[in-house]
Amino acid sequence: MRILVVEDEVKMAALLKRGLEGEHLAVDIAGDAADGLWRASESNYDLILLDVMLPDGDGFELCRTMREKGIWTPIMMLTARNVVDDRVRGLDAGADDYFAKPFAFPELFARVRALLRRGSGERPTVLSVGTLELDPAAHEARNAGEPLELTAKEYALLEYLMRHAGEVLSRTDIIEHVWDWAYDGVSNVVDVYIGYLRAKLRSSKGAPVIDTVRGVGYRLRSHA
Repeated sequence: MRILVVEDEVKMAALLKRGLEGEHLAVDIAGDAADGLWRASESNYDLILLDVMLPDGDGFELCRTMREKGIWTPIMMLTARNVVDDRVRGLDAGADDYFAKPFAFPELFARVRALLRRGSGERPTVLSVGTLELDPAAHEARNAGEPLELTAKEYALLEYLMRHAGEVLSRTDIIEHVWDWAYDGVSNVVDVYIGYLRAKLRSSKGAPVIDTVRGVGYRLRSHA
């Protein structure tokens, strides 16, 4: 899953990026409103964390502008101003949640997971495809009750595939949501990690199958 953090404080942005990457999420950083709007317009994010105080504008107005442009990505606003009027203003601007600084990172991550479950409709807390289950809160994946030993990237890739089970996902989609916007590593990294996941799923009885759709990408489906 891929998150955009719009935050001008360098240290806070770095803390958020490190913490969210520790939750197996791909993270892009925008340091001002203009960059945040451009990135949100050009890329398909799963969540936007938006600071209220930005050097070139107001986070409330940026949120409203995104909604006016048809950007319906879930937005969580972050601010040091924990007053009712600001919370109301943020929600009225189109935000999905409002979180005051300073905050406890475990609570922030729990709220992030809750927003990521929304998508176009409410999603279950534990993802399930056939006999395979993935718990984003516990960072655990199991097939038929048996744990799967996954690296951080394998876990993030499996989560993205499970959230879009049955859909054909292009390599570009996967790169953008599992790695990050600026990724410029080896071009076959998706194929390599799909291979890793397939090997681990094959060793687990009855696990879902990752199909290759020629010329398009990959699709996760329940075992036939």
